[in-house]
Amino acid sequence: MTTLADELVLICYSDEGRPSVTHPILGYGVTGALLTELVLAGRVDLVDKKVVVTDPTPTGEPAVDALLARLAGADKPRKPQQWMHKLYKESTTQVLDGLVERGVVRREEAKVLLVFPTTRYPTPDGRQPALEADARARLRAALEGDGPVDERTAALCALVGAARQERKVLPDVPKDRLKARLKEISQGAWASDAVRRAIDEIQVALVAGAAVAAAGA
Repeated sequence: MTTLADELVLICYSDEGRPSVTHPILGYGVTGALLTELVLAGRVDLVDKKVVVTDPTPTGEPAVDALLARLAGADKPRKPQQWMHKLYKESTTQVLDGLVERGVVRREEAKVLLVFPTTRYPTPDGRQPALEADARARLRAALEGDGPVDERTAALCALVGAARQERKVLPDVPKDRLKARLKEISQGAWASDAVRRAIDEIQVALVAGAAVAAAGA
């Protein structure tokens, strides 16, 4: 199965293996995508704006289940933003490791100026992976259309929009049109209350994370 986190990472990385968004924001988005997967799978819910495990049964997706185990073993419930801040580094690494193991991307390690280590994740043949092409096609259909959107695609739209990557996906669509359509999708009846609550909290956390990253820069 391809997860929302897989799709978000592939969208946020170029075919040459470099991210188009700063790592804190990418990590927040990836952790948020993993949380969303758990909500969609009925493993967690938001109670008083805090993540609560309702079913600890593994989903079979390594990165998703790693987060589920962390949530289940926590000493107390925490808000999505707290988990995103706590896990943003390791979540991205876990998802990239999974994509490498499946042969979707490969890992290239080098040193800049022979001193500073750097890692790229290019595609094996320099072309866009099929998983990414499918995600982009779904996003394009959703954002260029005007009808209802399925739950997983709507969740991906919300994550891509919160990470401010919608223009990277659809550079040919006017910015105002994209913004209006993202808002329309977010307000539509596409998700259960649990999923909508989770997405709302994750979007808030991503916006806050972006502000912190900008201040740090």
